[in-house]
Amino acid sequence: MFLKNQPKENIQEYYNLLKIVGSLSNLFSDNNVPYLYYRAAENIFCKAFEANNLSRGDSSADASKNSIGIGLKTFLNSNGNTLQKIAEFNKDRSDYHDLINNPAEFIRYISFLRNKRLDSTKAIHSIDSLAYHCVAREANRFLIFEEEMNFINLDQINDIQRKPNSISFNDKNHEYNFNISKSTLFKRFTTTNVSELKIEILKDPYETLKEIFDNYKLDFTKSNKTKYEYVILPLFSTRSGEVAESSGLNQWNAKGRKRDPNEVYIPVPTIIHKKFPNFFPVNEKGISFNLHLPNEEILTSSMCQDSFIKINGIEVNKGKGLMSNPNKELGKWILRDILKIPEGTLVTYEMLVEIGIDSVEVRKIDSENYEIDFKKLNSYYDFIDSLNE
Repeated sequence: MFLKNQPKENIQEYYNLLKIVGSLSNLFSDNNVPYLYYRAAENIFCKAFEANNLSRGDSSADASKNSIGIGLKTFLNSNGNTLQKIAEFNKDRSDYHDLINNPAEFIRYISFLRNKRLDSTKAIHSIDSLAYHCVAREANRFLIFEEEMNFINLDQINDIQRKPNSISFNDKNHEYNFNISKSTLFKRFTTTNVSELKIEILKDPYETLKEIFDNYKLDFTKSNKTKYEYVILPLFSTRSGEVAESSGLNQWNAKGRKRDPNEVYIPVPTIIHKKFPNFFPVNEKGISFNLHLPNEEILTSSMCQDSFIKINGIEVNKGKGLMSNPNKELGKWILRDILKIPEGTLVTYEMLVEIGIDSVEVRKIDSENYEIDFKKLNSYYDFIDSLNE
């Protein structure tokens, strides 16, 4: 578990921040159960414990620190025994649709997909173990507890019960329920071994906030939040919707010169260069940048493959792919560490669907430093749609 091994001052900071946010509950409702928005819970946790916030990417963990991945949950305590969402499988629907009339095979396949996602989360972020950190809410208090985030034991799945819109099962460690119409997997959380945190809800939080702002003479015309430009890139060919057999993640399979089995590049569609002409550097020899991976490794990278576009009337070679130098380093990370496929195996779109990712987000910190993380299925098309809107 995570919490009990943290310094006392960090734990106290965490509790204090939860009390502050909980005290503002009347901003949102007049209930005596304190309100805690899940994004606020994630940010509070990461701030107090100086943890890495993984919520921007598509990961089974919301935070990580010291090789521990943490799934952060906040929910009403109810009877102390509640089902909570842990994964969605909307994009996998076509793969398991034919199994729906065979509950045993169906649940085994869903469990296999869930385990694949946990495995990829560990690989992407160099995580050794996983845990849930939960904040259950009830009248005037938070109840904080943790439990392991286990892989589903495929050999111990039993007590499968089919209902019109759900299938419940357990693996002798946990109880699960799959909602068929929502393609969502739930797990039962039992509120035990808790730390109790009493919350004093302010009667008039608006007046309190106004006094704070007046005392500090805050200038609302300024923002101290750093904003970074970002783009989302596909891990597949936008022409076919598949992973090309001899380019992109399968560049190692291209004909011509002898290639390293880890040789890949991430496609950069022309529309990205046109919409963000100054985001990536030009594709010229000697121009490179640092690419920061989610596991905190840094790869020297550059643009590759000629792709000329006009910027302010001038034709510029922006490149049609992002690669590492040496080229094999990026491929080793994606093909071996994340997808875990043997050398010589072609990457398919179905492989990406299995682990729930088909895109990457690249953030520009400055002209020499970029960050990269994986994104959930369909993120590239959603990004392009948002640009068009």
